[in-house]
Amino acid sequence: EVQLMESGGGLVQPGGSLRLSCAASGFTFSSSHMTWVRQAPEKGVEWVSRIYASGLRSYADSVKGRFTITRDVAKNTVYLQMNSLKPEDTAVYYCVMGVNTAGPKGQGTQVTVSS
Repeated sequence: EVQLMESGGGLVQPGGSLRLSCAASGFTFSSSHMTWVRQAPEKGVEWVSRIYASGLRSYADSVKGRFTITRDVAKNTVYLQMNSLKPEDTAVYYCVMGVNTAGPKGQGTQVTVSS
């Protein structure tokens, strides 16, 4: 059974930083692509970033240069380092197994950027 557990969210002021973690189990993490998505109130799911099994990374234009996705295969964990946060980054963040944003995901972690 695929299990994903996000953590690391919270309340941060504009310009601040947070690091999200997603602990994965129930599948072969080392050969899986992993995706971060987010959903703001009353908005649809937005793709944020992806890391492929090869290590290749991609980012949405809205976060490029501010967010960094990494993975630790030994810990079966994927991370999202978020710097220079903006109020529009406020959302629930989910990690997803695979490249399909509708794939298996965790319960999410709330990120609120506000002064």
